[in-house]
Amino acid sequence: MLKDGGVVSLVGAGGKTSLMFKLARDLSLAGDTVLTTTTTKIFEPSPDQTGSVILSGSVANILERADSMLDKHLHITAAGGRLPESGKLCGFRPEIIGAFWDSGLFQWIIVEADGAAGKPLKAPAAHEPVIPACTSRLVGIVGLSGVGQPFDDRLVFRPEQFGRVTGLRVGANITEAAVADLLGLDSGLFKGFCPQVVRIAFLNQADVQANFLAGQGIARILSKRRHSNLNRVVIGQILFDPPVLEVYDLNFPEP
Repeated sequence: MLKDGGVVSLVGAGGKTSLMFKLARDLSLAGDTVLTTTTTKIFEPSPDQTGSVILSGSVANILERADSMLDKHLHITAAGGRLPESGKLCGFRPEIIGAFWDSGLFQWIIVEADGAAGKPLKAPAAHEPVIPACTSRLVGIVGLSGVGQPFDDRLVFRPEQFGRVTGLRVGANITEAAVADLLGLDSGLFKGFCPQVVRIAFLNQADVQANFLAGQGIARILSKRRHSNLNRVVIGQILFDPPVLEVYDLNFPEP
């Protein structure tokens, strides 16, 4: 599902940043130009994660600098600046991502469009996620390490919203069905974005056998739902090889 270029936005928890840089590496090694960026905040990438980092609040400045770098570095990361209190890089408004895309400089733009404070699971608040309108593929990520564990704020970012979406009470075990609801319901990870966009669920952290089995259970539940807006479910392990273990194709939009 990575043909012809486009804007890929990543939401959810449990591996967004790792997936962003893994995708960027693979696409740039294949000869494509890639911009990685965010509409929230990210830690500054290391030199082995990106070819170059551009920090600027000016679209024109970023595009000018990127244009001069792409002959040497096919993968570039851009952010609006560095936050002094955390050291994180601050992102751009969604319409700025659209301006980057409209420039035609990049075959791919990969956007971290959600925050989760490093926890494996989350549900979105009213103002989340922050998805650019130019997005063509939307990937919702969950960390399988949270499945089967007690529901609390150690594992879940925005637990109040998570409880509302899944119906779970604090202290109850996080079930496969609850994670399927998080991915499949309109109030879940894909909240508020048009159904024409290709939606992919990435069930990460399947490097542990129990997590992999939980991922299969979630995929089976989603496969049986007739009115799901999901197009594909991927079970994977971003930090290990192979990063993709199983793929379940559900629905595909009209060409």
